[in-house]
Amino acid sequence: MTAAPILPGKTIGILGGGQLGRMLALSARKLGYGVHIYEPTPSAPAGQVADLEVNRPYEDAAALAEFARGVDVLTYEFENIPVSVLEPLEQIVPLRPGRHILHTAQSRRREKEFLVQHGFPVVPHAIVESEAAFVAAVGKIGRPSVLKTVDFGYDGKGQQAIREGSDLAALWKAHGTGAGIVEGWITCEAELSVLVARGLDGKAKTFPVSRNDHRHHILDLCVVPAPLPVAAVIEAQRVALAIAQQLDLVGLLAVEFFLTREGEVLVNEMAPRPHNSGHYSFDACLTGQFEQQLRAVCGLPLGETDLLSPVIMRNLLGDVWKDGKEPAWDRLLALPGLRLHLYGKAEARPGRKMGHYCVLAPTIEKALEIDAAAQKILGR
Repeated sequence: MTAAPILPGKTIGILGGGQLGRMLALSARKLGYGVHIYEPTPSAPAGQVADLEVNRPYEDAAALAEFARGVDVLTYEFENIPVSVLEPLEQIVPLRPGRHILHTAQSRRREKEFLVQHGFPVVPHAIVESEAAFVAAVGKIGRPSVLKTVDFGYDGKGQQAIREGSDLAALWKAHGTGAGIVEGWITCEAELSVLVARGLDGKAKTFPVSRNDHRHHILDLCVVPAPLPVAAVIEAQRVALAIAQQLDLVGLLAVEFFLTREGEVLVNEMAPRPHNSGHYSFDACLTGQFEQQLRAVCGLPLGETDLLSPVIMRNLLGDVWKDGKEPAWDRLLALPGLRLHLYGKAEARPGRKMGHYCVLAPTIEKALEIDAAAQKILGR
């Protein structure tokens, strides 16, 4: 029997207070929900637009339980939350997606094991727990390859390239975290991602596929619709839907892929939350990723995800605050079709995600032309 929907007027609890939580809170506001945020750091981006912001550590079981008793459903915008603290919360209030999905996605090892067990396509890899195993894995997988931490890696963190001539003993010593994973280096035609939402009733919808370009391991540019072979787009959506089904997802899942030069679509990583590569949907889809997450976790019908316009999304990092000065937002906003989103972060630092913009235009070529003008204004 499907649980009763959690209707507007109720309160959403969000674990994590970053920009994803902020945009989720704004979508919840639009539909008339109350929003409570649990975030260890005060004055977080999401807390600025919430009814209540609780600033306590995730390990504070009593504070978390009190927080859970004050909301009607719990979800998260940040997957690096200790799973052990979530089990008691599930006895108080629905937690969606479930903690078993979070547990899988927190570890590259568990993630890869899940994908392999269920026959999903992944890059060649090996789990290593000692220097000897590491050396053997590199010998088998070859060079170039990459050594990654098993837990809590994102935006290129916890990764070391293995090249011809690399000192493996030095790399393993620098790794320094026990178990690791060695992955073969994929010569990509493109990187892409798919967002998929699945509701309590098992119905699921994917969003349009995004082609993603990275700069210094951080997402820089998304292009939608992805200028990729139709077969690759269809396969990526099929795999993402199948993963969501296998996980028994209730909520939103982002699945990142490599497209090889041979046309293979390989799963890279997944995250059970809204994703940077889905920000375009806030402006360019009938239902954005944040509203869709809300609909899914509240047991509401999923919204249509049709693309309203070709669109590009560009991240704004702290690097564009030259000498600590705010960029010329007025000049940026004068560009046709540009939609600006700033996250309310107090301090701009190099590499820190401070905001993004989308450009909607009749064609991708026109959107990229406007983006080039925006980049010139920003001094890039």
